[in-house]
Amino acid sequence: MAMNSTGRPTAPANQNDAGQDVKTFSGSRGLLQQEPLLHEVGGLEKCGVDFPPIPDCKSRLDGLERDNKIGLPGLSEPEVLRHYVRLSQRNYAIDLGLYPLGSCTMKHNPRLNEKVVRLPGFADIHPLQPQSTVQGALALMGEVSHWLMAITGMDAVALSPKAGAHGEWCGMMCIREALKDRGEVDTRRRVLVPESAHGTNPATAAACGFEIDELPADVTGRVDMDVLRTKIGPDVAAIMLTNPNTCGLFERDICEIADLVHEAGGYFYCDGANLNAIMGKTRVRDLGVDAMHINLHKTFSTPHGGGGPGAGPVVLSKRLSAYAPLPYLKADGDSWTLVEDAAQSEAKPFGRMSAFHGQMGMFVRALAYMMSHGADGLRQVSEDAVLNANYLLACLSDEMSPAFDGACMHEALFDDAFLKDTGVTTLDFSKAMIDEGYHPMTMYFPLVVHGAMLIEPTETESKESLDRFADTLLALAKAAKSGDRERFVTAPVLAPLRRLDETRAARSPVLRWAAD
Repeated sequence: MAMNSTGRPTAPANQNDAGQDVKTFSGSRGLLQQEPLLHEVGGLEKCGVDFPPIPDCKSRLDGLERDNKIGLPGLSEPEVLRHYVRLSQRNYAIDLGLYPLGSCTMKHNPRLNEKVVRLPGFADIHPLQPQSTVQGALALMGEVSHWLMAITGMDAVALSPKAGAHGEWCGMMCIREALKDRGEVDTRRRVLVPESAHGTNPATAAACGFEIDELPADVTGRVDMDVLRTKIGPDVAAIMLTNPNTCGLFERDICEIADLVHEAGGYFYCDGANLNAIMGKTRVRDLGVDAMHINLHKTFSTPHGGGGPGAGPVVLSKRLSAYAPLPYLKADGDSWTLVEDAAQSEAKPFGRMSAFHGQMGMFVRALAYMMSHGADGLRQVSEDAVLNANYLLACLSDEMSPAFDGACMHEALFDDAFLKDTGVTTLDFSKAMIDEGYHPMTMYFPLVVHGAMLIEPTETESKESLDRFADTLLALAKAAKSGDRERFVTAPVLAPLRRLDETRAARSPVLRWAAD
């Protein structure tokens, strides 16, 4: 029997081996229920609700009536409920365990935020309501703007971008409009993008009509300054730099980078997705930044798995603040208004990015997070995030191979050198983590590191949680080096569907269910 710290028996010593080869008639494994597709649970010929006969009446659809069956299965309420509960048991979540995805900031989401966002004055408003009826919501947006400008030291903020990449597009469109205003939009076509920037940066610049000029990293994982100096010229529109970068490192030469770009007449766009590492410790304005998006759903804790919700406000310097998009918030005495029309604006907005203003729920959650932490608490968030990442770096360095020498910021980056000659790949290693009950870290990113494994523990993990995670990775690394290759190449064996061919699934997805 296994013993706990007080000497009482807790579980059979061989419990981890029990039941591995047991096959059940139902396909279920204890409380983990076997669950087919909805089309297999329900049937096309049944309905989960009893409807009265449809009366004979004239159609008002004017020829737009459906002329075939809808093709969706009918299920009763308990069938639907059980289906999604059973699926949820197969899903990894931040409420289940440590979520080590790098460059993603999957932190705990305080339930206080969720309670506040469900208040009727925020949850039940409609974007087409008269502004006079939503003054409280607009005041909250004004307060969020104040906090974001105070945290970054910037002069203006555009709240309407709905995600990080949307925010990048907003910032680069502001830069494009500023160049247009200067009469240089046709001559300044080049945007410098480091290899260690987020992958959306070059895509965003290209979408805005710019040409991409890549900057390599030096041996320390930061921008190669010698190369940068050779690329600076009168045709440079901007640089898009992620800081801390995707290697989890702070760009030590960032002020010099800003000076070089500004002296050449360009603008400095900073990707703020990793603000969680420097919030309250470094003012973005003091680094020479002209525009930076902020992922509210990451830095200020909102559940953001599955593609949403998100919000990517952009803070702007005085050089770009006049070009912020419509609509933007404006104080009018004791009231607030959204400037919706360029004719009403005293500035030079580049246009409108979306029909409405943004994610109201995101603003509410973010402000609840900011106010519950306060300025000193937000500073501690960054300190603890960096501390946790460096703790993992120290714990794992003896068995795994850090990609770069020295301390990291909020995420620790390893390469696959420690797996050399083992026959185990980064993919194999990550699949074995699933058998151990962990979601894999970010793999093969950033591309500047071979077989990259990027780990971001965030500030909300305890030392006990980090120790358990580190011990698991150390055990896996030792197993790989000891020659236990079979354990890795067959993993995961405990997942519901074992190992999937993810490349084939991405390239040849089956999007239509068929009974045969």
